[in-house]
Amino acid sequence: MRAVVQRSRAASVTVAGDVIGAIDFGLVILLGVADDDSPKDAEQIAEKVVGLRIFDDADGKMNLSVTDVQGGLLVISQFTLLGDARKGKRPSFIRAAAPELGEALYENFIEQLRGRGVGQIATGRFGADMRVALVNDGPVTILLDSRKLF
Repeated sequence: MRAVVQRSRAASVTVAGDVIGAIDFGLVILLGVADDDSPKDAEQIAEKVVGLRIFDDADGKMNLSVTDVQGGLLVISQFTLLGDARKGKRPSFIRAAAPELGEALYENFIEQLRGRGVGQIATGRFGADMRVALVNDGPVTILLDSRKLF
């Protein structure tokens, strides 16, 4: 499982012209599910996301988590995070989970987040063509991988 975590001042996701999820302040999480992922991967990434100390404390040091600052989360599925472009110019998505597994683990990840004390959790729509608007704060962007490839 892979996640791109971006600290945000404001973010929203739109499907067919309708805003279906939005947060004012917090983290935007783009989540990609691999074909060999399990609920354990979702648990590991959720724990890491909620615990990331990437918000500034009173001294201006990144020392606070999203729960410390009472921020929200906007979670968006993005299978293209599993794209492999090492050969040629057209990425291969062979490692991305099939839609049934991908959606189940995406939903599991969201439930894992809910159980960790985050106040507001907004989501995109799995498999939909989405438009994401984001005011990146910093910018701060962190890459996570449950296999610890980076």
